[in-house]
Amino acid sequence: MVCPGSFDPVTNGHLDIISRVARLYEEVVVAVLVNQSKTGLFSIEERLEMLREVTKQYPNVRVEAFQGLLVDFCKANDIDAVIKGIRAASDFDYELQMAQMNVGLAGVETLFMATNPLYSFVSSSLIKDVAKWGGDVTQHVPELVAARLHERLAQKSA
Repeated sequence: MVCPGSFDPVTNGHLDIISRVARLYEEVVVAVLVNQSKTGLFSIEERLEMLREVTKQYPNVRVEAFQGLLVDFCKANDIDAVIKGIRAASDFDYELQMAQMNVGLAGVETLFMATNPLYSFVSSSLIKDVAKWGGDVTQHVPELVAARLHERLAQKSA
C-alpha cells in the first residue's frame, strides 16, 4: 500500500491516515513526490526526515521519495494499491479521475479513506499560510513540524 503526497509539511491529517492504514496493512510506503517544477517550503530531504521521525512508531511504515508517475513507482516497488484521504466532495472528484487513470495505466487500484472530521479542513497549504502570518498551528501538525515551520518562516522574514 502506498500513501503518496507532497507532505510540505506533514500534518496531523496525514498522520491520521498513515496510522490508520498502518493498522490495516503489512507494509505502508509513504511516497513523497519530487516535483521539480515547484519549490516547496521544505526540501525533499527535510520532508523525508520529518516524515521518518513522526512515523518511527510504526515499524511497518517506510518513507521514500519518488519522481514521475505514481504508477511507475508502484510497479517498481511491487505495490498494487494507493490509499488517498478524502476531506470533501471536491477531493473525491479529483481523486476519482486520478484513480481511474492509475487503474487504466497500470492496474494500480486506489482506496479512499474518509478523513477524521477533526482534520477535514487541514491542508499543508493552509498550515503554511496560517504559520506565515504568525498563527498557531501547533494543534494541526506534529511538534517537530511546528518548530521547523517557525524556524523556516523566521529565516524567510529575516
